Amino acid sequence: MLTGELRSKIDRIWNDFWSGGISNPLEVMEQLTYLLFIKRLDDLQTLDENRAARLGEPIGRTIFPPGADDKGRKYADLRWSRFKNFAPADMFEVVGEHVFPFLRTLGGDSSTYATHMRDARFTIPTPALLQKAVDGLDGVPMLDRDTKGDVYEYMLSKIATAGQNGQFRTPRHIIQLMVEMMAPTPTDVICDPAAGTCGFLVAAGEYVRDHHPEALRDKKLNRHFHEEMFNGFDFDNTMLRIGSMNMLLHGVEHPDVRYKDSLAEEHAAEAEAYSLILANPPFKGSLDYENVAKDLLQVVKTKKTELLFLALFLRLLKPGGRAAVIVPDGVLFGSNKAHKELRRILVEDQKLDGIISLPSGAFKPYAGVSTAILLFTKTNSGGTDQVWFYDLQADGRSLDDKRTELLPAEKLGATPLEPLTDEEHAKNNLPDALARWAERDGSESGRARTEQSFCVPKADIIANRYDLSINRYKELIHDDVEHRDPHEILKELAGLEDEIRQGIADLEAML
Repeated sequence: MLTGELRSKIDRIWNDFWSGGISNPLEVMEQLTYLLFIKRLDDLQTLDENRAARLGEPIGRTIFPPGADDKGRKYADLRWSRFKNFAPADMFEVVGEHVFPFLRTLGGDSSTYATHMRDARFTIPTPALLQKAVDGLDGVPMLDRDTKGDVYEYMLSKIATAGQNGQFRTPRHIIQLMVEMMAPTPTDVICDPAAGTCGFLVAAGEYVRDHHPEALRDKKLNRHFHEEMFNGFDFDNTMLRIGSMNMLLHGVEHPDVRYKDSLAEEHAAEAEAYSLILANPPFKGSLDYENVAKDLLQVVKTKKTELLFLALFLRLLKPGGRAAVIVPDGVLFGSNKAHKELRRILVEDQKLDGIISLPSGAFKPYAGVSTAILLFTKTNSGGTDQVWFYDLQADGRSLDDKRTELLPAEKLGATPLEPLTDEEHAKNNLPDALARWAERDGSESGRARTEQSFCVPKADIIANRYDLSINRYKELIHDDVEHRDPHEILKELAGLEDEIRQGIADLEAML
């Protein structure tokens, strides 16, 4: 968790960009990402130089070679530790005319992030602003992996200060709940087909680190963790750069994060390639049939993106693979043929495990649309006996545009540091949802439909034409009403009438 001092340092850097003429939060994030990558390259070479000097061996990898570039500038001057001490005008010239062209041809860093630097643009407008940015980032400790990740996550949270960029960010506590429910293992192959800033992949990586430390000690599992476990697609190059850096700063060296229009391109190479999908894809409405991958239309013939993404998830998952994905509520009860067919597939052909109804304010201030978390396992042979439902009414934040935290930090999220009281549960349902999910095949089966969570047999869902809306099955609590004899009520009313008449007579006598 970041200290107040660190937050203040980052806030100052951000404010410097705004006052310096860059007001688009996404552009600020992109330029800061470039600078952090430049700093990381220098840190890597310094680490190798120190190791070589200590062991008396030659340097294993040289990112900044000896000699000069084709413009006559020494490669050594392109290192962060060198140019940060230059005068502002000289620093500006080195970074803009030498460092960025060097990054675009970089082959020394084999991370996927390096491949996304080919069209890197330097847009910091003045030497003074560059100096403030370099000085500010140099003052932020980036040696510890947790600190690096938290710093970058805090910067990413600032992207969401502009409404048009809100779609790039799923609230971290919702991501955490979904990851905890899926419980990634060291052998999983995880995919987010709408990766954005890679929030789901980062959270999955942190879960594996915390719950399966052997994944980093075992040589084979370690290689799998860094090179094969994490996969993400996006068709926005800025998001690819930012998402890859997010993974890098959270300690994943070589995630497969690449350019791909998930709904438009065929998926033969990725078919049944992943054991876990975590996603909150953008739902843009409708696409023309000619713009949709044919293999998705074979699953369900529709133009609606929310249904096409579900078809995509089924295509990408291997048998036995599981998914936790966010969908708009219309997916659960839509009445057209494609909606019903996709729900039938989930219930009859696969194993629909659960549905969590999210409060309508979960994605405010950017969207007030009602959403749900869909949890399912791909089997290709059915397996749905009952479906677990949870009515999530509070996520620890206010459900207005401000999304103010309602509890102390140690009592927020799906796994709070301290247990919650009943009163606190009313403000944060996430821990309860996680605990009840673990009992979905046990005690949850016996819960009444008047409770916050309950299970619905497959037969009931079929009888309701595969409607998966929680309100279709939820029953309200009706208080017992005392039924009285009508004659007694009439007598009471007659007596009340007599009292009113007497009161009027007394008032007339006084006048």
